[in-house]
Amino acid sequence: MTLDPEQLDRLHFLSRVIERELKYLLTTDRRVFSEPFVPARASGLPDNIEEAERVDAFVSRFGRLQDTLGDKLLPLYLHALGERTGAAIDNLDRAEKLGLIPSSDDWIAMRKLRNKMVHEYIEDPITLADALQAGHDYVPILSKVVAYFLADMQARGWTAWTFRQAR
Repeated sequence: MTLDPEQLDRLHFLSRVIERELKYLLTTDRRVFSEPFVPARASGLPDNIEEAERVDAFVSRFGRLQDTLGDKLLPLYLHALGERTGAAIDNLDRAEKLGLIPSSDDWIAMRKLRNKMVHEYIEDPITLADALQAGHDYVPILSKVVAYFLADMQARGWTAWTFRQAR
């Protein structure tokens, strides 16, 4: 399918955004999870502003990358492939069938997890610690999805630069 210049510009923009968002997420992930995130660490957040800010950054970057991939890039990407787009769940199911994401169920679980990290933050350190640790466990999946999208867009000539694998 031939993309119009506006669609191609948007794909170029989103490819740069997801590469940058992944880089920031991986940096924060390394800082927050240099050791397991246990309930005692969550309980200590009110007294440890630096760690609380790192946790906030992780939650924000995790959610932002997932939103950019699922809500912005995926519908445009499917359209560019000539696929029909629809509701988010339909797009995710189609993305799974095309091998763009490993599992639409996991993607939905990540979305719920992100909401749990945000809303349980103040109330329950055990739930927060579990949610953060689970978020950390999903980072490699997000990284693989970004790598796939960027490599595929590059192979199709949809990017104006060479993708560098985030480390």
